[in-house]
Amino acid sequence: MRIENLVASDVARWLAERSIVLIDVREPAEFAAERIHGALLCPLSTFDPKALPEMGQRKLVFHCGTGMRSEKAINACQAAGLPYAAHLEGGIQAWKRAGFSTITVDPQTGLMRETR
Repeated sequence: MRIENLVASDVARWLAERSIVLIDVREPAEFAAERIHGALLCPLSTFDPKALPEMGQRKLVFHCGTGMRSEKAINACQAAGLPYAAHLEGGIQAWKRAGFSTITVDPQTGLMRETR
């Protein structure tokens, strides 16, 4: 099994350029509480590699909280014969440590806000 470990700065740049599709494999409650803007949710608990969205020319990149579940998603894809191998090494935690913003819900107002 081959896994391509990507750093947050590259993922952020490619996401801004729209050259990747970022797939969050965390669970819906985690995604609702905090997420990377632009990521699509495909929870690992119900993950079906064959149901991944069409990406056209864009590269598919997985992420989770720390990188463990995204590696499992890659393993599932490769077992299904799909060539996906890239993930955000260290997950959303590495993303935040690198200083990139996330989207959260303000618990007092219920409004979405960007946080660093």
